[in-house]
Formats: sequence, C-alpha cells, structure tokens
Amino acid sequence: MSRRTSRRTAPALPVDCPCGLPAAYADCCGRLHRGLAPASTAEQLMRSRYSAFAVRDEAYLLRTWHPDTRPRTLDFAPELRWERLEILGSAEGGPFHQSGTVEFRASFREGRESGTMRENSRFVRHEGAWVYLDGEVDTAS
Repeated sequence: MSRRTSRRTAPALPVDCPCGLPAAYADCCGRLHRGLAPASTAEQLMRSRYSAFAVRDEAYLLRTWHPDTRPRTLDFAPELRWERLEILGSAEGGPFHQSGTVEFRASFREGRESGTMRENSRFVRHEGAWVYLDGEVDTAS
C-alpha cells in the first residue's frame, strides 16, 4: 500500500502582525513579503523575516538572505510555531548605514514544548537592499 505524502501548508495569514508591532499583518510585514516596499532599516528587515518564518514564506526569506550565506532551501518544522518576538537591541542598521546588527529573542512552541531562541543577527546592504548575513544563535530555553 503506498502512502501519499501530504504537502506542508503554510499557516493561515494572521490578522495582527507577528513582528510585535501594533499593526495589521497586511499593512506591516505583509507589504514587505508581497514586494510592495523594501525594508528601510535592519530592524525592519529582522521583524519582517521573523514574520516570514511565522507564516512560512520561504520565498521572502531566501530573497532577503545574502547570496554568500543563503541556503538553497528551507525546511520548516511542521509543529514549530513562532509565538513572540522581542527586540533586545540594535547597532547601526539605519537608512544611511551599510551594515547593522539586531539582537532579539523569539519565543516558540514545538508540539508540547516551548522555548526561546536568542540571536544577534548581522545585516548588510546588498545591491542597495538590506539582507540578512548571519548571526550568533543561543537556543537556551
């Protein structure tokens, strides 16, 4: 008997933006995901990438990843749900900078387990646009 593999579907698009700002997803990170606006700061790109992980927007994540460090594909864990983003600090990364860092903590739930991930992410300009370069991750719960 053969088994059909089920396609992993993205979660329904949220009403409130997952990035934590008091805005509707469609008017906040959703605009960036749809290509209607670029991120103007490293922090805005970080928030939009967190939201892209929350809604499983692989195309946006790959598009905003520096080509030198970008993976070929992403594998979203089916039971992983991103629940909250906290920006802990940032350096540079403004509209007139060429690089910047954003430190954040992201809370998640995977099955019955919950945890947090902390990262200090590095962002740079590539062809004029902010992109994620890499980061130092601490996955302590």
